[in-house]
Amino acid sequence: MRSPRTDAGRLLVVLVLASAVTVFTATVPLLRDWFDLRVYYGTVDSWMHHGGRIYDYQVPGTTYGFTYPPFAAVVMLPMAVLGLHTAVAVALLLNLLALAAALRMLTGRAWRRHGWYGCALAVCALALFEPLRDTFSFGQVNVLLLALVLADGWLLATGRGRWAGLGIGLAAAVKLTPALFIGLLLVARRWRAAAVATAVAAAATALAAQVDPDASRFYWTEALWDTTRVGRLDYISNQSLQGILARLGVLDRAVWATLVLAVLAVWVLRSRRAVAAGDWQAAFALTGLTACLVSPITWVHHLVWLLPSFVVLVRSGHPRIAGALYAVLCSSVVWLWFDDSSGVDGFVGGNTYAWITLGLLLWLPVGQSRGARDPFARRATTSAPAQRPAAPGTAQVRSQPGRSAAATGRATGTVVGTADGLAVEAADGSAVEPACGTAVEPACGVGRGASSDPTGSTRSAAANPQSSSSRASSYTAKPPPP
Repeated sequence: MRSPRTDAGRLLVVLVLASAVTVFTATVPLLRDWFDLRVYYGTVDSWMHHGGRIYDYQVPGTTYGFTYPPFAAVVMLPMAVLGLHTAVAVALLLNLLALAAALRMLTGRAWRRHGWYGCALAVCALALFEPLRDTFSFGQVNVLLLALVLADGWLLATGRGRWAGLGIGLAAAVKLTPALFIGLLLVARRWRAAAVATAVAAAATALAAQVDPDASRFYWTEALWDTTRVGRLDYISNQSLQGILARLGVLDRAVWATLVLAVLAVWVLRSRRAVAAGDWQAAFALTGLTACLVSPITWVHHLVWLLPSFVVLVRSGHPRIAGALYAVLCSSVVWLWFDDSSGVDGFVGGNTYAWITLGLLLWLPVGQSRGARDPFARRATTSAPAQRPAAPGTAQVRSQPGRSAAATGRATGTVVGTADGLAVEAADGSAVEPACGTAVEPACGVGRGASSDPTGSTRSAAANPQSSSSRASSYTAKPPPP
């Protein structure tokens, strides 16, 4: 299908697509009525204004309450001075800003080549992505955490590693999922960044313990280990390894632990390869995929961590595969097995999102960045000089035995390998920064810890806590009678 050549034709296409997206989101019962945000708001309001305890609050008429670490409640304290509707508006704005920042870090300046028309098409596509739909309509924090983590990836890829780890540490203190990214820093031997992330997470946790010691003690000794507070493991929205096993009736923790170790081993090998190639975007993408798989509970809205993988696929020359997998994740197909996920069809179809996550972990291209598509690395302002015959002195230096590669590089203006990356030096010894993604520098860029979202609880839930059909709700254990 050819793109319209006139602005009027393009505007018509955008209007038609926007109308179709609006009809889809209004027809398919996937709106969540800010349920998670109401959990956050009610918890903070009860804690601050009514003397309640963080982990005792439940949304009226339901059994759902706060399940994040205590530091998350501390971060959400500003909601205590806002009305609920204002809190919803602020949450929407923050999520939009975080999404824009994440996309900017993932795609770099490539979006400018497509103008307003390409951006409008991208917005329509993002509005269909089920994990994003759920994140926005639940009032979730997933996109905010994604942006924090990707910011560290951008710092590492652009040589600003002094502050790297701050975003990962804050994200891990708010929710346990991003803690695996500290493991990535260790795998990459970025000791300083790993230390910063660990210190920030520990300091944030200590701050929360200072603010409310009883809540911190309860969370780390009891609530964290009680999965029934989060939800049923076999609920169809749980697209993790544990969810697959639970729907098969396999409850042996040893089996799950074995699979987790196998997945972690694959992740270490592939991430190490990506880091060695300077492909931080693929390394972060692989870590997000792994976190989704090994977490005991990965609700559909957690799968925003798959977004970096699609960028890597497109960047490495596989846009059709990226488009096909993305379309599946827009389809809400797993909900077809809401009532019964048994049998071969349930095993295959009911775990579709988990299979996509696993497949991406195994086959996502790494180390294949291209300079023109590299979103993170800095652009060199110095153009490469034209080739010219080597001076006699240069030829003599090349022929001298025992000279180091660094010395030869300084004499000839060739590539010099360093522990942290690649550099180019001119014949006079002055450093020349290479353009990212060229032959001398691989492209850089970026990409869950138990989850703690209240979903599909084993306890009886209130009828229809959402604004639309309970069938697609992540919080309803059984659908209402017809």
